[in-house]
Amino acid sequence: MTLTDAPDTELTADELVERARSLRPRLRELQAHHAEIGTYSEEIHEAFTELRLYDVLRPKRYGGLELGLEAFFRVATEIARADPGVGWSYELGASHAYQFASYFNEQAQEEVFATTPFVSASRAFALKSDVRRVDGGWLLSGRWDYNSGCTWSTHFMPVAPFVDDEGARHDLMFIVPRTDFTILDDWGGGKTIGLNASSSNSITIEDVFVPEYRAVPYTFKDVEWGSDGTPGYQLHGNPLYLGRTLTVFISGLAVTQTGTAWACLDEYEDLLASKNSSFPPRVPRTESPEYQMWYGQIMSLTESADALLIDSVRELEKKYAAWVDGGPEVSTADDARLRGRVVQASKLAAQAIDIAFATAGSSSSGKAGTRLEKYYRDAGMYRTHIGAQHDMLLASQARAVLGQPLTM
Repeated sequence: MTLTDAPDTELTADELVERARSLRPRLRELQAHHAEIGTYSEEIHEAFTELRLYDVLRPKRYGGLELGLEAFFRVATEIARADPGVGWSYELGASHAYQFASYFNEQAQEEVFATTPFVSASRAFALKSDVRRVDGGWLLSGRWDYNSGCTWSTHFMPVAPFVDDEGARHDLMFIVPRTDFTILDDWGGGKTIGLNASSSNSITIEDVFVPEYRAVPYTFKDVEWGSDGTPGYQLHGNPLYLGRTLTVFISGLAVTQTGTAWACLDEYEDLLASKNSSFPPRVPRTESPEYQMWYGQIMSLTESADALLIDSVRELEKKYAAWVDGGPEVSTADDARLRGRVVQASKLAAQAIDIAFATAGSSSSGKAGTRLEKYYRDAGMYRTHIGAQHDMLLASQARAVLGQPLTM
């Protein structure tokens, strides 16, 4: 880990990316340990804190770096390249500064961002919940599963429905401090086929009071803000906090796969240099036409996936800038179309991972404990996520563009 000489307030995106990259050797050493404990270690959490990797999206007003989405996803790529499970945990824990700073009011932000670092377990709909109106706010109980990034979370942003006196349902997002929720010991140690280090534990809350100002309507996908923008834009004056979520959320999942593809490429390059071809004439793999072909495929697919994802979030930021300059609001359909590009990045990354796993050889990828075996299992676990059901996302995109309601 190498810190730059520049003051932390003047850090650039490139410097943050280099800080994340510096952790790669140590994160790879710790892969088995992190999979066993179900999260990343205190050592790595302290490194993320010291290197300010949690602060990429945190507003400057509250001590953050406010470097933007492109910078954040470049950093997340480096963490996922070192360990996809840790990348999943880091991204989902750190990215919630974006949603929180976009949608919650000044009072909530003043209080919550007093915590350093700010890490929030991923938002999730409740398996079961109870939301009741009380004087000054809400009384919240429930259980939420798959709350990635929870181990080192300072806060949790659960979503739960409230049914009013007329029987109408309103989905609400709350923010609660670490003292108000319990993390269950139900992740890691081989409980899933992959992403064991993603800290996707279940969380319970029992009769916790949440002040009125720490809850907002969960309408992020399709709410229209007009020229005034979000509460976060009005507070911070930065189009970063215009807060569209379709592209950003799916990018958070997809970046773990582009990172996995880079990790597979790294491993494949090592095998090229150290092994012979599997069929005559037996030559170093670097000289084998077949391995050269597979290597070229993995390389081009990985680079294309990475470029497409980063370009998509960069384009979203450009659309935000145009919005505040008097252009059209970034619509749900706009967001869905950019999300569709990220879906294609995920699919390209999956192809790279599959080729690396299938062609590296049984002793290099088929045996338990090899890195390619781990990466393949991590990618397999990603494919079970609702956000990885690509055809459903693309069909929903088409409906939004055709003027019909977004379905997912």
